[in-house]
Amino acid sequence: MFFRKSSSEPLSVTMTAAKMGDRLLMVGLDDTGTAMAIAAKVGMSGSAVHVVNDEAQGARIRSAAEKAGVLVDVRVVTTLRSLPLEDDSFDLVVMHSYKGLIAGMAPYTRIRSVEECLRVLRVGGRMMVIEAEPRGGLASMIRPYPVDGHYSATGETIGALKSGGFRPVRILADRDGYRFVEGGKPAPQPQV
Repeated sequence: MFFRKSSSEPLSVTMTAAKMGDRLLMVGLDDTGTAMAIAAKVGMSGSAVHVVNDEAQGARIRSAAEKAGVLVDVRVVTTLRSLPLEDDSFDLVVMHSYKGLIAGMAPYTRIRSVEECLRVLRVGGRMMVIEAEPRGGLASMIRPYPVDGHYSATGETIGALKSGGFRPVRILADRDGYRFVEGGKPAPQPQV
């Protein structure tokens, strides 16, 4: 009996809807395999930039990109509150928050980071936050990562994206251990 390896991609890659030619920004790092699979989707006609806040993560991404044959521009920054990137320069921002990146930030840092992601997106662009799926029952009281109290009180990731200026914001799915939260960059409102 022969078993054929599945050619379907992981859900975390499919849900981002990254496609050929996209200008992709990834923020944070949970899993290099997922990050490289998402970066590979943009192909040679697109571009992938990955921003992390320490050199160890940067080295992990560079090594994974080399092994996967994927072109990724890795930028190590001291803070996610001020990204060294041009305004309106990306189609898609993916924040890797499975290990609690957005939930563990101080309130000011969280909002400024989201605002920076909004700033670098083109109008009509999207931000996707990939985080751990909330648990039910007694397990919901235990999180696998630290959570800032302000985060919980202000609507968690949906509240953070709305506070940062994204419209609309929605949960796309809670599935296979992941929650996918998407926000769009609205067109600027005309001045009256």
